[in-house]
Amino acid sequence: MDPSLRTDIADTPLKGVRSNIVQSIRAFRVQDLQDTARSLGQHFLYANLANAQTKQDVLDLLAQQFMLPAHFGKNFDALYDCMTDPVHKSGPQPGFIVVLEQIPATLKFDKEAREQLLDIFRDTADYWADRKVPFRCFYSFL
Repeated sequence: MDPSLRTDIADTPLKGVRSNIVQSIRAFRVQDLQDTARSLGQHFLYANLANAQTKQDVLDLLAQQFMLPAHFGKNFDALYDCMTDPVHKSGPQPGFIVVLEQIPATLKFDKEAREQLLDIFRDTADYWADRKVPFRCFYSFL
């Protein structure tokens, strides 16, 4: 996107939202977040995890819906690596808006697993904050 055509963050629903954060989607609509990413010239990553039951299911759906590389190791460390290092090495980044919709709450993907998943995205937000790149992740639980 031509930088001169980009919208100012103050003119978006993200006005007042920190530039590097992982938070509940609450009152935000997915379509509004996608439109905002487009208007800001940022990457938009979306994953609907409603059909996942286990950690492996979650990782499989993230790999598929985020179009992660074939060599993705399908574990939380590999997810962090895919969200940071190769992307950083590909050149300057305009920012990210990520939506993790309907994270499962099952016996095989319990509270600890959900927190581990969100910690990966918190660590990713910190990684990009160190590089002055906005990374906002919004999530909801099933």
